[in-house]
Amino acid sequence: MHPVEQINIIIGRIYRSGMTTTSGGNISIKDTNGDIWITPSGVDKGNLTTNDIMCVKQDGTIVGPHKPSSEFPFHKAIYNSRPDITAIIHAHPPALVAFSIARIVPDTKLVPQSHNIIGDVGFAPYGTPGSEDLGKKIAKEFLNKNYKAVIMENHGVVLGGSDMMDAYQRFETLEFCCRTIVNAGKLGEVKYLTDEQVQSYVNHIPKNISHFMDVDYPSDERVLRTEMVKIIRRACDQGMMISTYGTVSARWNENDFLITPRNVARWDIMPSDIVQIKNGMAEAGKTPSRSVALHQRIYQLNPHINSIICTQPINLMAHAVSGSKFDVRTIPESWIFLQDVPSIPFGLIYNEIENVAKMFQENRVILVENDSVFVTGDKLLNTFDFLEVAEFSANSLVMASAIGPLKPIGDKEIEDLRIAFNVQ
Repeated sequence: MHPVEQINIIIGRIYRSGMTTTSGGNISIKDTNGDIWITPSGVDKGNLTTNDIMCVKQDGTIVGPHKPSSEFPFHKAIYNSRPDITAIIHAHPPALVAFSIARIVPDTKLVPQSHNIIGDVGFAPYGTPGSEDLGKKIAKEFLNKNYKAVIMENHGVVLGGSDMMDAYQRFETLEFCCRTIVNAGKLGEVKYLTDEQVQSYVNHIPKNISHFMDVDYPSDERVLRTEMVKIIRRACDQGMMISTYGTVSARWNENDFLITPRNVARWDIMPSDIVQIKNGMAEAGKTPSRSVALHQRIYQLNPHINSIICTQPINLMAHAVSGSKFDVRTIPESWIFLQDVPSIPFGLIYNEIENVAKMFQENRVILVENDSVFVTGDKLLNTFDFLEVAEFSANSLVMASAIGPLKPIGDKEIEDLRIAFNVQ
């Protein structure tokens, strides 16, 4: 894909996700010729086209209908200092700006994959926007400490990557971390993972999965793939899944099922990327999501479950990283849909698969501390609905925490709901 197409897609995604404004932010790509393709200055980010993207040639010649971004100097300074970086994103997403104003570098060991994606984060002292001075200060952080993410004092963030998707995933994941930290702080004390716990995540990624050949794709299987992709993209659009994390599976034939692949950006996933699991083996040439063993055991032990979504929505994760109880007894409708939601310790989904799978005999939703939320259901759309209800409820609890102590309804009221709505 040409640099102008990549830039146009990513800046549109950033804008639609509420991570930059009409006039704010800029992104660029340095091609193999040494030319820098960059967003223009003063053009509506919500309506950019490929024709608006500017090119600054290696000799300084400017090609295109506008002026290059006013922040071009620091893009150029970073590229000059780090030959391994070929794509840069600069933006002002609210949570990252909050950290830049507080002059605090966020701890990315919030969930296991975030630190692996982001790495350590630098901090560049204040410089006048668009100035050579700012470019030097940012480039110094990238050069001296090998960072790929730098908080800009009282300004925002700048991130680099080996390509545009690498930079975008780092950007999106860092903003997810910052938003989760902010919301979790409203609920209680934020708990971070140790280096050992982060490493344990890497060690538990399946490495020796058996594969089978002669894969059959009957019509009902293909329909299910398409439905999964629609749900995944819907989750991304609604901020309940990011490109680097989110697992969706659906029972297909008895205990055989379909599941999302590993290392495929969730925004861009296609039906052909979905992995078929048959008799515990994955279809040849594909690698399933890391939690495939748990999904398989859930289906085996729970005939009533036909779909599973595992993801990291901001407000549910605020509860998962703060240890604050996700108390759905505060909202009658939420309790009817979800019943009580237990929280289990980090690592349990890898070390005690059997016991965790059995928990879904009585629980529809389970929070995993500093990891994720698992939501189960009959049909895939119902499961997604339960996820929406859970995240909306968690958002209300986060907001309520800023107003006063939470006041859940009592046991009698719960029993009345159980009877009135025939909740088992």
